[in-house]
Order: sequence, then structure tokens, then C-alpha cells
Amino acid sequence: MLKQHLQFKLSQKLSPQQIQLMKLIQLPTQAFEQRLKQELEENPALESGKEEGELQQDEFEDIYDNETDSENISADDINIDEYLSDDEIPDYRTQINNYSSDDEEKNLPYAAGISFTQYLISQLNTVYLNDEEWAIAEFLVGSVDEGGYIRRPLSDIMDDLAFTQNIYTDEHTIERILHIVQDLDPAGVAARSLEECLIIQLKRKDATPSTRLALELLEKSFEQFTKKHYQKLLQKHNVSEEELKDAITEIERLNPKPGGSYSGNTRIVEHVVPDFSIRITEGELELSLNGRNAPELHVSREYNNMLEGYKNAKEKSKSQKDTVIFIKQKLDAAKWFIDAVRQRQQTLFVTMNAIMQYQKEYFLTGDERKLRPMILKDIADTIQMDVSTVSRVANSKYVDTPYGTKLIKEYFSESMKNEQGEDVSTKEIKKILETVIGEEAKRKPLTDDKLAAILKEKGYPIARRTVAKYREQLGIPVARLRKEI
Repeated sequence: MLKQHLQFKLSQKLSPQQIQLMKLIQLPTQAFEQRLKQELEENPALESGKEEGELQQDEFEDIYDNETDSENISADDINIDEYLSDDEIPDYRTQINNYSSDDEEKNLPYAAGISFTQYLISQLNTVYLNDEEWAIAEFLVGSVDEGGYIRRPLSDIMDDLAFTQNIYTDEHTIERILHIVQDLDPAGVAARSLEECLIIQLKRKDATPSTRLALELLEKSFEQFTKKHYQKLLQKHNVSEEELKDAITEIERLNPKPGGSYSGNTRIVEHVVPDFSIRITEGELELSLNGRNAPELHVSREYNNMLEGYKNAKEKSKSQKDTVIFIKQKLDAAKWFIDAVRQRQQTLFVTMNAIMQYQKEYFLTGDERKLRPMILKDIADTIQMDVSTVSRVANSKYVDTPYGTKLIKEYFSESMKNEQGEDVSTKEIKKILETVIGEEAKRKPLTDDKLAAILKEKGYPIARRTVAKYREQLGIPVARLRKEI
């Protein structure tokens, strides 16, 4: 049985304009420029460049009712005069550079080159192989990953050759061809493991006592070598500490990722453009927003002329009325976009300024131990905005400081209390931990228990498991793997 009933519900919805603003806020400078370019291409009513006498932002405020459905608007409902201006400035006056004079225009050169795979194939051309051997070698080269390794078992490669290349062979033949591929440059390419990669490189070196011992270590005691059981190595190979040290030095000079050494690879390198800049002038911090985030935007002169033509027309056809409605929609979109761009500028500057003031002592000194504990809510409360807005700014923006260009979110950290009951940043504790490990005796590295004891002496009472967590976050191995002979 069907029933009708009324239900009252309070819900929160974002307008299209708010969604547009949120999307713009999270874009870094380069992505914002691409978005701006896209909007300029899609909306002919929007143009870049400063144009004196053009419609200004405040002139749009009361022109139209945004809640009215545009399909129900008739051309007569539109006050065309409010869209027009008396501007007579020629177009060439508007073609200017929007960047500030302080911004450098840096164009990165692009170097053309062949890929790593093509580089290996070109070397195979110098090796005599029959048709089947060439096909197998080419397939092996295609199986090399960007690190320079072949990670797949030869049995799988044999099956793939049969199914995809219609080549029926055995593992012995594939391994024979693999050794030919392993003779290519860079040394160590097409290895199936780190051990094999290092051994291939050592065999290409001139035979000396240290390289011979290094090769013996890798071939007979690789596991003990990786675990740094130096005493066992000294006894097993019957060598002195000095000889073992020289052999280890030879191994450390080898390249564990031969694929990364190819200078002609076409890997994309990201170019970071700072969104903000902080400078110290006479002991005070100065914040500036990259000028590329503050473009000059205005309504197209051509659209004004079209509206002017419609206004002066004595007879208004239906097609002309439809045109006016279309123009209004484009002007609305232009107005919303200009609004969003300006609000984006203001939000970025206000948020970064609050972060700069909160971490003022750090930005004045560059000492990471001066970083205060700071979470997103601290800044959100300061600028009276939502935490999600601060997150959008912090997660994708970079700031150029006297101490380098850094991602803004790196300045956020949780707090921990020291012995005096004061809140200190976990970044401060990590920095001290890194310093202590850097100054330890490498013959006898400090265990996590000893590190926890040292930190406690310095006034940071943290547990051993917390020390282990911070050490792993810093990318520092355990004491046994930090040991040096």
C-alpha cells in the first residue's frame, strides 16, 4: 500500500562553487597553471591579463540570482547594461606577463634519448646470434626491470617463449643466452639476484688480492657477509682485519642497481616549483606567494561586444535570445572561477602565514630541534577554517626557505612530553636520535635499549619500541647491520 508522508531532514551540501574552490586549493602551482589554461580554453568569456576599465569582481555581486534555473531565464530578464563596460583599450595592451618581477622563468631543457631496453638491444647487434638465439636474447632483455634485474625464474621465461614467441627451448639454452646478455653494459645487468649482480661486476675488475677475496666472500659466504658476521668471516677465510676491510671496500664500490646507472634513460623527473617563499629581512620573516598563483583574469571584450550588439538590435529573434542566455552562463562561470582563484590566493597565504608564525623560531634559525609540535587542528583553529582545508594546503604545496625547499606537511608533527612535562616535537627527538647514531662507535653500534637510555639521559623518556619505530622511520638499520670493521 502506498503512503505519502512529510519528513524534515537537516543536511549539509556543498555548492558547485565551494567544490570548485576546494579542488583549486589542493592544486600546487604547476597543476594550477594547467587548470587555469584548461578553463581559459573551455570558457571564451574568460581571459587572462589585466585590462583597465573592464568589469571588476565587485561589479558582479548583485547582477544575477545564482539560484534561478538558467533554462527558465528569458533574454528580457537579463540586464545587459550590467555586463557591459565602456572600455576602449586595444587588445595588445592586455598581452602582458602575469608573473611578478621576482619570479624566475626557468625552462628545463628536454634531452632526447633511447630507453634502457633499446640501449641493451643496440649492444646485442654487435653479438653474433642465430635467429632463435636472437629472439631469446631479445626476450630476456625485455624482461629486465628498471633496476637492471631479471626477477623471473628461467622456467617461467621458457614457458612464455613457447606461448608468445612459438620458441620451444630448454632452460640450459636460455641460461647460455642469459650469460651473453649479462656481458652487456652496464656491468651487472640481467642478474637474477643481488649476489649474482655483484659477482658479475667483480669479475670484470682487474684481479687484485682485495677483489679476489671480495669475490670469494660473495661466492662462499654471502649470507654471513650481509649479516656482518665479521669474526666468522675472519676465521673462515683466514685473513686479517685489514684484508677483510679492503675486500669489503671493493664490494661497497659496486652498483647494486645497474639499471639506475644508465644516463640515457627516459625516466620522468619531477620539477618542484615552490608555492611560497620565506625570506629573513632584518631579523623578521617575510612570506610571499609565488606570482604564478595570482593571475589577472577578466571578462572577454568579445562577449561584451556581443551583448552590446544584442542591446542595440531593434528586433530580437529567438536565436539571439538563446545566445544571450548562453553568454550569461559563460559569464556566470567566469565570475565563479575568478572568485575561486582569488579565494584560493587568500586561503593559501593565510594558511602558510599561520604555519610560519607558529614555527617562527625554526624559520629564523633553521634548527629542526626548534620545530614545535603542530597538528592540522592547531592551524585550523588559528585561521578559523576547516581541518580539511589546511590539509589540502599542506599535502601538496612546497615552500622555499633559506634552508631548502620543503613540503609543507613536513613541518607537522605530533607531540611528546619530556621530563619537565613540556610538549616537544617528535621531529626533535628523531633529530637527536639521528645525531646520537651518527656519533656512535661503528665497531660497536648502539642497540635500541642503549639508545633509549641515552635519550632518557637527555630528558626524553621514551620506550625501546618507540626508539625502534623512530629509527625505522629514519631509514636507519638495526645495530648489527650498522657494524663496521
